[in-house]
Amino acid sequence: MSSRYEFIDAERATRNVDGSARYTVRLMCVWLAVSVSGFYEWVSRPASATARRRAELSVMIEYVFAEHDARYGYRRIHAVLARRGVLCGPELVRDLMRAAGLVPCQPRRSRKGTTVQAGRWAPIPDLVGRDFTAETPGAKLVGDITYVSTWQGWLYVALVIDCYSRKIVGWAMSDNYKTPLITSAITMATRNITLPDGAIFHSDRGSNYTSEEYAKVLTGLGLRQSVGRTGICYDNALAESTNGALKVELVNRVQFPTREIATAQIARYIELFYNHRRLHSRLGYQTPQEVLDAYRVPPIAA
Repeated sequence: MSSRYEFIDAERATRNVDGSARYTVRLMCVWLAVSVSGFYEWVSRPASATARRRAELSVMIEYVFAEHDARYGYRRIHAVLARRGVLCGPELVRDLMRAAGLVPCQPRRSRKGTTVQAGRWAPIPDLVGRDFTAETPGAKLVGDITYVSTWQGWLYVALVIDCYSRKIVGWAMSDNYKTPLITSAITMATRNITLPDGAIFHSDRGSNYTSEEYAKVLTGLGLRQSVGRTGICYDNALAESTNGALKVELVNRVQFPTREIATAQIARYIELFYNHRRLHSRLGYQTPQEVLDAYRVPPIAA
């Protein structure tokens, strides 16, 4: 049996462009083998509690979707609703998003790489082994460089991420990806988070990350150097996924006339959205800052 909404859509399809009726109600009732009185009784019947609930949820979902600038899919929107005390299932959220035509931003294929292997095979171990978890903040940091297109040319962005909280604790941007760029990012990270003894910084095997100059910087900061294998993105998966989020949720959706504008927008995304508002699935749909705050000030036992 057709739903109320399917019937209404069918009725709209029977109207002319100017809104005038193409067929009479009586004629359509004959075709559908229903009585005219039954049709009008059905139309005047109040919506069910289920229909009202779905309508209310749809409004909430559209608000959350717009509030987060179309960056959230149904799982994160469900998590936001749950945090606000709205009880519903994730599959219902997905169904209502489909019905409303809400499609979150999607990734697109990468077209340019920034990893250039060092001229000689640097004897640097992989101390992470694809384990991007940590017992304490600052114990394990990962970093990578991504690129952003502007009308002035490329802007290179170096990020440093804390494995415990997934927070971007250091970042730097420049028109090149030489060693000073990543030195600025790691220096910022060490100012923003306390490093325990034996802390690790992990990256890919790019020439700048494996340079003697950068090794001296890490040693001076008390960090042990670690690198993955060349061309194996899984060896630095956390940094790759963080760069991916930046690309999907901001960079791929806008055009930047200047590097200055791009720098300002990316800094805003990192500090105001990613670190403090973005719910992370690996963190139980908490924000990185919430996880870090909970470690620093643990909840009082009852």
